Amino acid sequence: MESYLLDWANLLVRWLHLIAGIAWIGASFYFVMLDTSLKPPKKAADKQRGVFGELWAVHGGGFYCSQKFLTGPQGEPLSQDLHWSKWEAYTTWLSGMGMLAIVYWAGASSYLIDRNVMALTPPAAIALSIGFLAAGWVVYDLLCRLLVGRDALLAGLIFVLVVFADWALHQVFSARAAYLHVGAVLGTIMAANVFVHIIPGQKRMVAQIRAGRPVDPRPGQIGKQRSVHNTYFTLPVLFTMISNHYPMTYSHANGWLVLVVMMAAGVLIRQFFVLRHRGQVKWWLPASGVALLALLVVLMAPEKVDAGGDKVAFAQVKQVVDQRCIACHAAQPTYEGFIQPPKGVLLQTPEEIGQHAAKIAETVASGYMPLGNLTHITDEERRLIATWHAQGARLAD
Repeated sequence: MESYLLDWANLLVRWLHLIAGIAWIGASFYFVMLDTSLKPPKKAADKQRGVFGELWAVHGGGFYCSQKFLTGPQGEPLSQDLHWSKWEAYTTWLSGMGMLAIVYWAGASSYLIDRNVMALTPPAAIALSIGFLAAGWVVYDLLCRLLVGRDALLAGLIFVLVVFADWALHQVFSARAAYLHVGAVLGTIMAANVFVHIIPGQKRMVAQIRAGRPVDPRPGQIGKQRSVHNTYFTLPVLFTMISNHYPMTYSHANGWLVLVVMMAAGVLIRQFFVLRHRGQVKWWLPASGVALLALLVVLMAPEKVDAGGDKVAFAQVKQVVDQRCIACHAAQPTYEGFIQPPKGVLLQTPEEIGQHAAKIAETVASGYMPLGNLTHITDEERRLIATWHAQGARLAD
């Protein structure tokens, strides 16, 4: 019953995380687009009111005029009916932490720990997980505070920080968990930017405007900087969220470097759209991103397995599957924490093994399966399955 309820919690929290994430990312992308698309106001009266820029748009059968005031309207009160974009961020982060707890903390032995990487106890692994999230924010925030006005250097050091975190996480956790934690570190930074800087800064500015005091523009400048950082973090975070479906990336021998290239491609592509909103079309940016992805496709191509030599008997493969895979991939799994086979894949009969032969060969050869090598499959057994598949995955000896 406990595992059954955990599965329901997984489903519902994941669903909430997806919905909130769409709302947050959508709002973030929209406001970055709006901010970079502003044109100087055409009416002199608007300039006198303090309008910094405006954008006319058409959508959904209507016409909209969005105007930006850097320090609030001049000569008129600030509206009491302000929309605050914050709960999307908070809900996304909280539900993301819920997912981290349900999958990687509750299932630390299966998903978080890889004893071939580091022999950790579940409590130690969970403590390190929390520590990485906290340390990522502290170091990032310190860099931003120290390098005020030196945006190019700051951007370079943030990239170095993310790459180092990526490498370090791969020295501690399973590759799948390392990818997810890179995304969680970035997501934590993004949410903390909203909670610690953007919203409090905007509240201070609102209070100054309504009190009739001179408005300090510094909180708005900081909020703008942190919002820009957030928009570049978005695509890398989205990739890490879906990466567990693609073990060819994180299970690679240089999985941490694969993630670096994927993130760099995402930043280049995002930069193209940011500049495009300003009227600057630089095709070399997405072209470079696509080139990086194409390079990965070529360099990560698996080596062709030699199908020559002695024929591998299906009985040998069945013996390995029974010993190393059935604990999880059975109608009634015997491995603790599983109440149903992962992704519904059953490997109990020859027909089921044949149906999933290609996926078995891919995931076993890459090292992704068994998870964390909990069943201690050997390299020789991995080669045996790969050779059997290369020879045609015969079910009859």
